[in-house]
Parts: sequence; C-alpha cells; structure tokens
Amino acid sequence: MTTRRIVGPFNRVEGDLEISLDIGDGRINAAYVNSPLYRGFEQILQGKLPADALVLVPRICGICSVAQSAASALALADAAGIAPPANGRLAANLTLAAENMADHFTHFYLFFMPDFARAEYESRRWHHGAAARFRATVGNAANEVLPARARFMQAMGLLAGKWPHTLAVQPGGSTRPLQSSEVFRLHRIVREFRAFLEGATFGARLEEVAAISSRGELESWAASGQGGDLRSFLAIAADLDLWRLGRGTDRFMSYGCYDEGGHRLFPAGVWHGASQALDAALIDEDTSHAWYAATGQPQPPAEGSTLPVAEKEGAYSWCKAPRLGGQVVETGALARQVVAGHPLARDMVARDGGSVAARVVARLLELALVLPAMERWLGELVPGEPWCITAGLADETSGVGLIEAARGSLGHWLTVRRGRIHNYQIIAPTTWNFSPRDAGGQPGALEQALAGLPADATAPLPAAIHHVVRSFDPCMVCTVH
Repeated sequence: MTTRRIVGPFNRVEGDLEISLDIGDGRINAAYVNSPLYRGFEQILQGKLPADALVLVPRICGICSVAQSAASALALADAAGIAPPANGRLAANLTLAAENMADHFTHFYLFFMPDFARAEYESRRWHHGAAARFRATVGNAANEVLPARARFMQAMGLLAGKWPHTLAVQPGGSTRPLQSSEVFRLHRIVREFRAFLEGATFGARLEEVAAISSRGELESWAASGQGGDLRSFLAIAADLDLWRLGRGTDRFMSYGCYDEGGHRLFPAGVWHGASQALDAALIDEDTSHAWYAATGQPQPPAEGSTLPVAEKEGAYSWCKAPRLGGQVVETGALARQVVAGHPLARDMVARDGGSVAARVVARLLELALVLPAMERWLGELVPGEPWCITAGLADETSGVGLIEAARGSLGHWLTVRRGRIHNYQIIAPTTWNFSPRDAGGQPGALEQALAGLPADATAPLPAAIHHVVRSFDPCMVCTVH
C-alpha cells in the first residue's frame, strides 16, 4: 500500500516549497515537488521598454538579484550587439562573484549545517560540537559568520552602489567607475574574507583546497589537519554516508561564467559521463504538469508563454519543466565544476554520483577557486579607462543572456517588437532542479534524488529528506518569477 505524505513548508529556504511523497514498503516511491506561489514577473515585463528590465528583474529575488541583473544585461547586450570595455567586463565578474560567494558562504553556515543540530542526531559523537557551532540563531558560527559576511558585502557597495537591486550592471559594462582608492579598499575587503575562510572554514590556504584532486585526497587532507568547518562537515558526511545520499540524474549542465576576454573562468558545457558541447537551442519548457495554459509541444523559451491557469488537470506546481534535448539536467556548483573538469568534482561524481556531500563540497571548492580570481581581476582594473559604453536597441530585435548564479544556470530570453518588450522568458537554476514531471512522466532532478530514500508511512520523516532538498540550495522565488 502506498501512502501520500506532504512535507512543507520548509524553513531556511528562499520562498515557498512543498513536496508530496508517495511512501510504500519503507521507502519513497515517488516525489512531487510543488512551487506553490505564482508571481508573474514575465507577464509584468511585457509592454515595457527594454531598459526597464534592468529595474524589474533584480526584484525577482533579493538573494541573487545581481545574477538576474547580469543575465538581463547580457540579453540586452546581445540584442544591441555590443560588448563592454575591459573594466566593465571585470566589474561584471567581480559583482557577480561577490554575490555568488556570499550565497555559497550563507548557504553552508546558515541554511545547510543547522540541520545537524537536530535532536534525532543526539546519539552521534559529533552532535554536541555541531549543535554548539551551527544551531540556528544561537550557534557560535552565526556570531562569526554574519559580521564576516557583512564586511565582505561592503564590496557590493563599492562595485554596484547598493545591493540588492543595483542599476550599475548595464549591457555596456558598469556605471560605477572605481577610483584607485576604492580598488585598494576592495583588495582589503577580499583579503579579510580570505583570512576568515582560511581560518574558520578551511583551516588551510585557499590554494591548498583548490588543488585537492580526488575524494581520497580530500579525506586524507581532512585527516591530516586540525580545525576548519569543512573538516567538521566531512566527518559528519562520512558518518551519515551523505556521499551516497540524494543522487540525481548525473547529467550536469553549465552556461559558463566569468568572462576573461576570449574564454571563461568556468566554461559552458554538458557532462554525462563525458564532456559535451552545450547547444542552447536544445532547451525547451514543458508545462504538462504546471499551472499554465497548455501549449501543446514543449516550447523554446524565446517562444514560450507564462499564462497562469489555477485549475488544470494533472498540474501540481507553478514551476515549468525545462529540458535540454528532452533530458533532465542538474545545475549548480557541482555541475559547474564537473563541466569545467575540476578533478575533485569529477572524482566525486565518478565514485558515487551527484550527492548531498558532493554538492556541498563543490560550493566550498568554488569559494577557494573564485576568491583568488577576484584578487586577480582587481589587479587588472585600470582606473581612468572606460567602464561602460552605450548603444540603442533596434525596434525589432531579440537577445539571450546566459549566466551562472550561485545555484546554477540562469537564462533570460528577450524579444522586442515596436520598441517594447514583446516577450521575456526566464529559466532559473531552481526551475531546472525543482521541475515537475514532463509530458513523458520524467521526474525533475530533485524528484529523482528523493526517490528511493528510506521513509515510513506514519513515523516522523527522516532528516535525510531535508539534507537532499537543501543540498540543491533552492531559491523558489526565482523559480516562479
């Protein structure tokens, strides 16, 4: 006999999330992920001037507003056929990186690790230390992490004028030119954040962590040193076997990010046992099980629509089901690093697939990889040189902006007719990861990752469910924009 149980609403999640679980024979037979709040930003944008998108899309989310700005700016730049000067390109990298690194940092300490302070883990040898360090609002980590995050986010004020909802990010670069004194202050802010990461998070230099090339080497590194919250997590992951929990599709996608002039720090691509080129033309959206007007066949986002239908047979989410060539893909830090070919990421996936532990490690790995890149980009800025160029849009044009937010691949598709926005479609990272089933009944990435987990029809549901959900770091307000 199968029993339907509903989990939600989830705390420590950006936005609203509800999951229905079909449980039978002591396991989850099927999961159905529901994004229950419709917001309609894509409808709001229709009829507006194209430049208005830069005002509206950052307000989709307060956590990843710069990523939304960056994707919109790229779509407008593509439609105008322009590219920013070097300073503008570097400023765009730095601004996006500052937000992405803050997101990784916040997720680890304030969203993910507090689950290990749960009472059900009291018998574990690590529980007392985890509770003292990570318990929500009262653990000693919060007293250290929140001031460190606040100091790091001062960089956003210098780079973008304000955060969230900056207007400094533009198609032609940045409208916030930096003086030499401000560049010096940014160096100091990044250096202080590095010191915190090397002292509290890793207990090692960033370059040492970035150079770890396999899971075996990671475990040896953890055993050979003392201190650092990553080592604490790895001990918990080994004890709870988080390396084999929450395996999804093992098909990973990245749009690539951080333009370095001719190439990207993290390249675009797809990985499913081997590297493949990314063909964005293969992306479409299925609305079979979403509360939107039926469109027949799945549609490319540039031709898609977002017409809400509150009552629809077979629908269970406001999230669409994006697919790449008809396939489910996982996106996020783990996907970025697997596509980029980082040996640790590839080895983690080769051993046990995409898992809770692999996703968390990949986020921390990106902190170690990107912060040194930020230091390098700051050194390449040339105060006094151009930061932004301007160009008008044709009355009939279109553009695409593909970027990597902290949570994964973010795409904006813009169509302009008669000088106004005719259509604007967005696929956010959580739309990929938390999608419902498609017309063929293919579950989304999280739905696949939850299936098979041990669960009882009547007993309290295990914390493992929360670990799997949080390992994707959902941002539900971006999902149902």
